[in-house]
Amino acid sequence: MNSKSGNAYPLEPRVGVGAIIIKNRKVLLVKRGVEPSKGLWAIPGGTLKLGESMRECAAREILEETGIMIKVRDCVYVFDFIERDSKRKIKFHFVIVDFAADFVSGVPRGADDALEARWISRKDLRELPVAVNTINALKSIGFIESD
Repeated sequence: MNSKSGNAYPLEPRVGVGAIIIKNRKVLLVKRGVEPSKGLWAIPGGTLKLGESMRECAAREILEETGIMIKVRDCVYVFDFIERDSKRKIKFHFVIVDFAADFVSGVPRGADDALEARWISRKDLRELPVAVNTINALKSIGFIESD
């Protein structure tokens, strides 16, 4: 029953940590290669490991998924991600914590469970399949305008 990510049908909620990095008026996003939200563009991040701080997790996951080194700053967005299957059983349950972060170095490349990674402008966001929670997070920090 488990998916490739190992996060499907959990016994308890998992903590996901991401980072929002903006450079030259573009945001770093990844095209997800695994569920949940496979094929959608999203804020890079991943699952917190035992003994790891959330800031350490954000830095590690962004480096693993994108090849970008960052300096993690403040927490800017927190949300629940709960997805049920056709039988109403909980397939995914994450508490997601997104941090603001500063670009340090690197060139984006998709790796780990990200198919692609790239800097995306506000205009490009309108033309790509972007995860709803990513849009909500970017609205909350003022990167894109609210409706």
